[in-house]
Amino acid sequence: MDNKYRLTMQGMTKQYPGCIANDGVTIKIKHGEVHALLGENGAGKSTLMKMLYGVVKPDQGDMFFNGRKMDIKEPADARELGIGMVFQHFSLFETLTVAQNIALALGDLAGHSSTLASRISKTSARYGMPLDPHRLVSTLSTGERQRVEIVRCLLLDIQLLILDEPTSVLTPQEVDALFKTLHSLKEEGCSVLFISHKLHEVIALCDSATILRSGKVSGHCIPKNETSESIARLMVGDSTPISNQTRRATGTGDFLTVDNLSTSAQALFDIALKNVNFAVQQGEIVGIAGVAGNGQEELLKALSGEEPQKNSNAIKFKNTAVDALCPLKRRR
Repeated sequence: MDNKYRLTMQGMTKQYPGCIANDGVTIKIKHGEVHALLGENGAGKSTLMKMLYGVVKPDQGDMFFNGRKMDIKEPADARELGIGMVFQHFSLFETLTVAQNIALALGDLAGHSSTLASRISKTSARYGMPLDPHRLVSTLSTGERQRVEIVRCLLLDIQLLILDEPTSVLTPQEVDALFKTLHSLKEEGCSVLFISHKLHEVIALCDSATILRSGKVSGHCIPKNETSESIARLMVGDSTPISNQTRRATGTGDFLTVDNLSTSAQALFDIALKNVNFAVQQGEIVGIAGVAGNGQEELLKALSGEEPQKNSNAIKFKNTAVDALCPLKRRR
């Protein structure tokens, strides 16, 4: 096998009852390359990465790393080869420190506990992602939690870093910092496999791309030579409209009003709401935006009655307080 490629996955196939998640997929990634893996939800991206990382066993196909055929049976095998993966949903224990989480994830590969904290500090600072190894994960922002996952990979002799939707929970400033880190890794010869739906980021960051559709490779491209629309066309096919123009809904009077809604933190890691105000009109669609962990879940609990409010008149439907509509709630 040609060792000019860091990774070659050839003819990868995985079938589940009633579904072929990957059908003869081949992908090649060069040394020091940022390679995008693109496709709609359900195209087979996650299954392919789980086979690479040892989470899922392929039905068919061969994998080569640095020109040598490999058999990855579990994530520990991947980590020993120098393959690290940061999943879209973090797997961190909030009651443990940064160092404790990393030690738990890496096991023997974490090295001696007496030097781990120092290594975390040095490695995170080196790549522009400073972390305090002694901080509890519960006190970290979403961006800082992602740093923990990435630094966990960088503590190993990392040669391929897989990032699954890494920017979906980050602020624009955090995205810029992440991209600087990835450029540093690339300059050192590390390869990066970047999975994202944000095509403008793919165009700005990635050297090449493989596109999946319905479990098969539908195309390859150099993102910098493409537009977001042309890449999207490879993802969805020629017969599918890229976008549909719909008439914007307009409201006809307030249906839901939230006036100075405040709640207390009911559990250790809950967010307390403070003076939240907004209104939703009849026939209107209102979005609640924000980085995960900033009170969206607590707001929904308050609106649904699962979480008590400090002000019983804070939530009204058609100008009637929720308490007045729920006699059972008043008797509790």
